[in-house]
Formats: sequence, structure tokens, C-alpha cells
Amino acid sequence: MNIVATDAAPKAIGPYNQAIAQGGLVFCSGQIPLDPASMKIVAGGIEAQTEQVLKNVSAVLAAAGSGLSRVVKTTVFLQNLEDFAGMNAAYARAFAGHAPARSTVQVARLPLDALIEIECIAAVV
Repeated sequence: MNIVATDAAPKAIGPYNQAIAQGGLVFCSGQIPLDPASMKIVAGGIEAQTEQVLKNVSAVLAAAGSGLSRVVKTTVFLQNLEDFAGMNAAYARAFAGHAPARSTVQVARLPLDALIEIECIAAVV
């Protein structure tokens, strides 16, 4: 297994890695909308937070030799399913026509009271 780490995404806030690459795939840990420079949740609602999460995911994927166009599966955790439409709009823009398999669930609470967290599995280029 190869540990994937980059300063272009937030440092892990627990005992885990940003991602692990194995067998032609990269397994990304969940990303929340932290600005990697400040380690603070970005201002704004669900669309701004989704955009930051996907920037973080993209940075981790790039460090692994992959990218959003190579994502095969995502899991989206929302604090409130009423944010689904806003999340979906930002998500669609980021994936630009690529539609990986996806699950979306509402959770009681996310780290640092984020509105969203996304994890993914992608093919390595």
C-alpha cells in the first residue's frame, strides 16, 4: 500500500491518511470543507463548502496520479438532505459531465460541524 499525502489539501485531523493507493486504485478519506492554509471551514453555504471539498479531493487525487475524471465512486455525507440540490449543483460543475457512482446520506453531525464530507475511490492514471 502506498500512502498519499499532499500539502495542497488539509492535513488529516485524526489517525488516518489522506488516501491510500493500492492495486491501481486510490481510496480517498473523507474530505470536509477546510481551507488547507488556514485549516478552517470555508465561509458560505452548501455550494461553497461542496466546492472546497471537491478542491481538496482533487488535490489528493492529483498527488496519487489521478483526478476527478478517474473517480469511479463517491460517498457524500450531508448534515441536512435539504442541502441536496445545492450540493448537487456544485458537484455537477466539478465533475463536468463525468458521473461516477454515488451514494448520498444524511448524518447527524460531521467533523468541525461541516455541512458536507465526501470520500471517493478513483483509478490511478
